[in-house]
Amino acid sequence: MRPKETSSRASESSPGAPRARRIRGPIDPEGEEDSEGRDAGLDPAGVEAAAATRRLPRGWLVAAGALAAALCAGILYLNSPPSRMPEAKSFVVERGATFDSIGAQLVAGRLIRSQLFLDLAAKATRSARELQAGTYAIHRGMTTLQIRSLLVSGNQLLERITIPEGWTLLQIAQLLERNRVVGAASFEKAAKSPRLLASLGVPGNSAEGFLYPDTYYFPRNYPPDRVVAVMTTNFFKNLAAIDPQHRELSAQGLLDTVIMASIVEREYRLAREAPLIASVFYNRLKRGMRLQSCATVSYVLTDILGEPHQTRLYDKDLEVPSPFNTYLHAGLPPEPISNPGRVALDAALHPANTPYLYFVLKDPVTGEHFFSRGFTEHTLAKYRYLSLYLKSN
Repeated sequence: MRPKETSSRASESSPGAPRARRIRGPIDPEGEEDSEGRDAGLDPAGVEAAAATRRLPRGWLVAAGALAAALCAGILYLNSPPSRMPEAKSFVVERGATFDSIGAQLVAGRLIRSQLFLDLAAKATRSARELQAGTYAIHRGMTTLQIRSLLVSGNQLLERITIPEGWTLLQIAQLLERNRVVGAASFEKAAKSPRLLASLGVPGNSAEGFLYPDTYYFPRNYPPDRVVAVMTTNFFKNLAAIDPQHRELSAQGLLDTVIMASIVEREYRLAREAPLIASVFYNRLKRGMRLQSCATVSYVLTDILGEPHQTRLYDKDLEVPSPFNTYLHAGLPPEPISNPGRVALDAALHPANTPYLYFVLKDPVTGEHFFSRGFTEHTLAKYRYLSLYLKSN
């Protein structure tokens, strides 16, 4: 057999050699002690300092974590909606109002928990001076930060305003006032401002006839001149769609067209008859005949004299003195008597080619009319259909 080879490893592990010991902690219980009973090669003070160094960061981290958690909880609480927050509420930011006064109002209205938190949020985002005046809809569940963003965005509470075809300036003004968009008097004043009308390209002394019937969305307390501008701009937009050649009309030609449309608007009930009614009035103008439109008399009674609207006119009503009364005065009225929609404007711009000079209501239910060429035919039709109407009522 070959003799076993010896190695340094084997010699190092021989029974007579001293064994190396591993340090298992700050003080190894198996370590050798010096003459003073201390572990060889280890300084107790250094060990304690190292241990303290390891312990201190853990304590600071725990404290910092607890502080951060408390801070986050506080922010979440202050940002959360108040427990008794209203279901929905409109909130007004007045022009010139200070940020502090707005915060106080929000707290008083139970819309936010803390004015201080709102102030800090505004300062952090530098938005204290960016709040937009107006009326806003604040709903239950909105946080303070969401409310701040809303007041900065300017996304105000909008009122839905629907203007029916044929309404007058006065009716529109009253509707706007009821919905707190603008005061009736200030709207009427803006609609008759020469400077504003000139800037908008509206001929005449009033925006009557140029306030296009449509559905609009306005914030509350909106400037009256801007309301007028929105409606008249919509008018010219729709007029261009009806007839792109309308720009070739003179200022008086445009006004006359709108006046005619305003009369047709108040006379027709069936859209297909609007061009026929327009043709009757144009034919009468060509012959120098008075228009004798009942709609103009109704306008005098209700919008000028302020009387209640009548469903039926009497002979005495046809004698009411006014330049708008086309039973007394030849030609067109001096201004539009209503604000016409698309059908009436189209009819005034593109009347039917007919020989008719008269029309009378044939069916009160459907609004259908009977059209006549001559006075005798018209008189017979009038008595015929009027007698049927009286019998049915």
